[in-house]
Amino acid sequence: MKDWTEKGRTLIWHPFTQMKEWEKENPTIIVEGKGVYLTDLDGKKYLDGVSSIWVNLHGHRNKKIDRALIRQIRKLSHSTLFGLSNLPAIKLAEKLIKIAPKGLAKVFYSDDGSTAVEVAVKIAFGFWRHRGKATRKKTKFISFSNAYHGDTVGSVSLGGIDLFHQAYRPLLFQTIKAPATTRKRSGLDEIEKVMKRRHKEIAGLVIEPMVQAAAGILISPPGYLKEIRRLCSRYEILMIADEVATGFGRTGKMFACEHEGVTPDLMAISKGITGGYLPLAATLTTQEIYDAFLGEYSEFKTFFHGHSYTGNPLGCAAAIANLEIFEEEKVLRKLQPKIAFVEEALRSWKEWPHVGDIRQTGFMIGIELVADKQKRTPYPLEMRVGGQICNETKAHGVLLRPLGNVIVLMPPLSIAIRDLKKLISVTGAAIQTVTERLKVSPSAKDPNERQKSSLEKTYVHGAPFDWNRS
Repeated sequence: MKDWTEKGRTLIWHPFTQMKEWEKENPTIIVEGKGVYLTDLDGKKYLDGVSSIWVNLHGHRNKKIDRALIRQIRKLSHSTLFGLSNLPAIKLAEKLIKIAPKGLAKVFYSDDGSTAVEVAVKIAFGFWRHRGKATRKKTKFISFSNAYHGDTVGSVSLGGIDLFHQAYRPLLFQTIKAPATTRKRSGLDEIEKVMKRRHKEIAGLVIEPMVQAAAGILISPPGYLKEIRRLCSRYEILMIADEVATGFGRTGKMFACEHEGVTPDLMAISKGITGGYLPLAATLTTQEIYDAFLGEYSEFKTFFHGHSYTGNPLGCAAAIANLEIFEEEKVLRKLQPKIAFVEEALRSWKEWPHVGDIRQTGFMIGIELVADKQKRTPYPLEMRVGGQICNETKAHGVLLRPLGNVIVLMPPLSIAIRDLKKLISVTGAAIQTVTERLKVSPSAKDPNERQKSSLEKTYVHGAPFDWNRS
């Protein structure tokens, strides 16, 4: 056991982790999962409070998905989609189009959320080029402050969280940055002004519908998404919906776009698509966009993009089983009372002295912690308050992962009320324990007297933006 611990500490470079600190820690090594619980090498069980980073939907070792994978392994584990096809990929495409917002008609497979977004951007760029000389200048993209679309270079270019993205700025293409989606009327007015002035050069707008997840579960005002759709249609700009985090029931509906009856021109999906079993992603498009890439070989309108594991039969088999569970077990209907339970259980937390805000859409919950509630003074990031709280919950059998000073609750959709009670009870106790222990003096941490971190700026609604950066 010590040997595994040492290897786990020293051999793997972990994502979003300061490895100098990690190498001093005793790593938790997960060896088994069942339902909403994970078990480590020492036999300790943990409630999976963030769905293994937002991917698990129906619990670990779900029998239906397990059986689907075993059946598929006995037939075919992988075959390329380059010049060939396979039955699971075809069946899944049919199911995705059936449940997607009306008007989406084609499925392009890839591997993860970042690549699904990059595919959408490249398709949007190519669409306008193939339409003729009149639209070839449409090469720019509108993206939002506080946005997060993944970690590949193209996806990072669309992002708006400086802590994650600033270091790579020299590698990125520039976008037209819009104000955060938490601002409604003033933000929309400014978006329309820039669209009116620059629509002939704007190919697309990329948005996380309803919820900016990685920014700290920031929620759009009612009607915002629908108005974005209207503006994109009016000014002939392709609307790209990044449903990677919000898709597959996370907001209480299959896709977040459904909340306001919106059909994007392109939609990127991943994370929950296989129920948390295997990497898989897809970009859905309209027939019109697909048709723009049709032509003679000599015209070179082919969409030159692909991945070795595109449309992988195992991933597709897991995704088919995932969607069958939604239908057979009435997952979305059964989810509604759980959403209401969480909302009611957290209501009193809004009065706690160090809880600045609680944001919830469906099963996506963000609890923002502040040093001074009256002044909305954030805790300095170097204090790692979110990390301290998650360490406290871990000691009591609940695994969470913070976003700076925001504690995220995003359990599997299958979680029972009794386990939701545990999740909320342990999290609440941890928040109270850590904030009481810190005894921070807000006046000593006046943000005007110290250098603000990049992530701190991220959580200020209506963050600065620059329409002229293009």
